[in-house]
Amino acid sequence: MPTIKFSLQDLNSLVGKELTISELDELVEYGKGELKDYDKDSDEVHVNYDDTNLPYLWSVEGLARLIKGIIGKEKGLPILEIKKSGMKIGVNNSVKQVRPYIGAIAVKGKGISDYLLKQIIQLQEKFCESYGRKRQKVAIGIYSLEKIKFPLFYKTTGPEDMEFEPLNFNRKMTPGEILEMHPAGQKYSPLLKDFKEYPILVDNEHEILSFPPIINSNYSGKVEVGDSNLFIEATGTDFNSVNLAINIMAQAFYDRGFEIYETSIEYTDRTVKCPYKFNEKFKIKPDDVKHLLGLELKENELQKLLEKARYGYHNGTVTAPIYRQDLLHMVDIIEDIGITYGYKNIPVQKLKSNTIGETSPLINFCDSAREILIGFGYQEVLNAMLSNKNTLFTKMNIEPFSLLEIKEYMSESFSVVRNWLSPILLETLSKNKHNEYPQKIFEHGLVSINDKTEAKDYEKIAVITAHNNADFTESKQIFDSLMKNLGAENYEMHEIEHSSFIEGRIAKISYKGKNIGHIGEFSPQVLSNWELLTPAAGFELNLTDLFSLLQ
Repeated sequence: MPTIKFSLQDLNSLVGKELTISELDELVEYGKGELKDYDKDSDEVHVNYDDTNLPYLWSVEGLARLIKGIIGKEKGLPILEIKKSGMKIGVNNSVKQVRPYIGAIAVKGKGISDYLLKQIIQLQEKFCESYGRKRQKVAIGIYSLEKIKFPLFYKTTGPEDMEFEPLNFNRKMTPGEILEMHPAGQKYSPLLKDFKEYPILVDNEHEILSFPPIINSNYSGKVEVGDSNLFIEATGTDFNSVNLAINIMAQAFYDRGFEIYETSIEYTDRTVKCPYKFNEKFKIKPDDVKHLLGLELKENELQKLLEKARYGYHNGTVTAPIYRQDLLHMVDIIEDIGITYGYKNIPVQKLKSNTIGETSPLINFCDSAREILIGFGYQEVLNAMLSNKNTLFTKMNIEPFSLLEIKEYMSESFSVVRNWLSPILLETLSKNKHNEYPQKIFEHGLVSINDKTEAKDYEKIAVITAHNNADFTESKQIFDSLMKNLGAENYEMHEIEHSSFIEGRIAKISYKGKNIGHIGEFSPQVLSNWELLTPAAGFELNLTDLFSLLQ
């Protein structure tokens, strides 16, 4: 979980009030944080956050902004004045398959101190490593603005086609050499290993600014104490996350007294202005709050609590600040209302009914299947229920089917609800190629099927074996033993066609005339898509249907 370090004196300066450590200890809880340490001699505070979806709080500026709302120093949407500029970045179509999105701003102010530089770098690193998933989803670069000649161009280049001097190196290197020899290149090279060309950011005089998401150039990417005018860019694979990074940086610098200058990002099909206005708005009524929190609030009380949490409110409409993208539903806003009201201030109510819970028969049945497979030497894995089309379909060499899509997803990686488990297991295997073989894994969990009238949930279990001799026969032996132990021996198999599997080595499984799953050997194309080095075979079984048929 992210931990940030800052000076208490600096926080108090940003808040405009002298807070004691005991007061701060209580206030950080409003941001789901915890005061971990305070060194009186150095004046350094350590705050740890449990929630990784609130990156705007991973800086002293963000925490100060929150506190100012809680204690009444400010209310409502924070001010962010954006100045016009002629700065532009042209985005070449070549980056679309590699790292398609970029955002940027310029900031101008007083010369930065050593302390402020460390705070800037801290926010940059915390965002990239945690929210940015170790730069895979988002990486941020910071530069000296004075050395950059606009417009800029974001494009791709071959591994050996261009040379520049990477940060903290004193000789020119090609992108390919950087990935092999530079410490940052070695660390982050897996992010680009699947591509023949790499993203590059250059200015109008062909000076290279950076090789994202790997390293800045020594020419303009070395920010030093005393620099007053900076250029900040973010690149990544998710549009919202890239622009969120820029918005958070913009608000943090503005809170420090810097002027913020917009940048135009010119894609081939649209132009985007940064900072980007998400225009997140939600409808909310006092009755909604009463339903979830049990609080009877008048509209003016509701408005006061929302403004305390730094939202805008007018005539039942809530507007989120531009540095927030964690809000998926009205419920998220009501949670913030509960936090600002104070959960300890909500009256305790007695339970209206007392019941004793127990595990459902279906889950007991599923647990039996799990225990049997563990007894066979298989290792259970657990993955998120949300996935994406690339994982579930593209890499499996099939067209989408029965899919339940998320309307307002935060990340494309988690944009659909999984409707089968086998692709998730292949993804797990692809991330464990460094481990010994054979690899025998299974997963039990819910999938959701969209049958055009409603979404139906099913308990499924999927099993995959990967090693040099993995085949249909081995998987059938495991499946046969599993079914026998579950009391369902009289099943049938019928050969089918399925483009995820080898022709003639794939069958559907039926029990009492109903299709309950499939079993087969994965095709070489699918294995290649997942970069798996050995054959893999397995089966997937609908435990919900099987349990019903056994009753």
